[in-house]
Amino acid sequence: MKPFLTFCAICCFIGIFRLPIEYYTFLRILVSIGALLVLYNTLSFRQYYFSIIFLVILILFNPVFPIYLYRKSIWIPIDTITGVLFLLINFIERKEQKKDEEAAEETPEHSMPIHQRTVSRDRIINPRKQKEKEQ
Repeated sequence: MKPFLTFCAICCFIGIFRLPIEYYTFLRILVSIGALLVLYNTLSFRQYYFSIIFLVILILFNPVFPIYLYRKSIWIPIDTITGVLFLLINFIERKEQKKDEEAAEETPEHSMPIHQRTVSRDRIINPRKQKEKEQ
């Protein structure tokens, strides 16, 4: 997913230049797919602020019911901000994955299922058996 989000960002930055209408149709489809992927991931990780942002991007770039802002001067900042947001979400997810990997390496005890772990304070001691051992 990381290369795809980077590709979406690069295409948004290329969209700043004056290009044929076919490229902008391709850009709408590409950014919509990227926004849907990010929206799904942010909702599954409960990051609602990014979900709202990428929902707006999805609505703005949707190819089914396109929103036409007839001036290029309006689309230039939108394309730039969208490209920066794709790069931002790309790097934020990488940092979170590194933190998760470090936490997993530090605590290998949690990799086992709960029922297989034994902790000394969780053992049940039968008082009758203890008395028999003492005698």
